[in-house]
Amino acid sequence: MAVWSPEQLARVDEASELEIATRRADGTLRSPRPIWVVRVGDQVYVRTWYRRTTGWFGRVLESPRAQVQVPGLTADVTVEDVGDGASTDSGDLRDNVDAAYRAKYGRYGGGSVDQMVTDSAAATTLRLIREQGP
Repeated sequence: MAVWSPEQLARVDEASELEIATRRADGTLRSPRPIWVVRVGDQVYVRTWYRRTTGWFGRVLESPRAQVQVPGLTADVTVEDVGDGASTDSGDLRDNVDAAYRAKYGRYGGGSVDQMVTDSAAATTLRLIREQGP
C-alpha cells in the first residue's frame, strides 16, 4: 500500500471534483464520473448522497478498485467502505469528514453541502487508498 504524498494531497485539496473510474472484473476502466472529494489528514474520502447498489457506487462496492483523477494527478486506488463504521472510527471520522465537506463545499450553499453530511450520505463514506505507483 502506498501513501498519498503531500503534493498529491494538495492537488486533491485544490480540485473541485475528482473523476472516479471503477474497474470491471477484467481490470478495464469504466467511464469516469465526477464526485466531490475531501481530505482529512493524510487520507482521501468520497461520498454520495445515499447508499445504493447501482451506478459507480454500487460497482465500486462489488470490485473495490478504481482510478481517480484530479488536475495534475492520476492514481490507482483501492476503495475501502468506511461508511457503516464512520461514526465509531478513531478520531470520530464522521465528524471530521462532515467538517471537511462543509469547509470545502460550503460555498455552494447549504442545500448542496447539507445533503453530503446527512446520516444517509455519511453511510456512503469511502476511503481511497492509493496503490503503488508514481
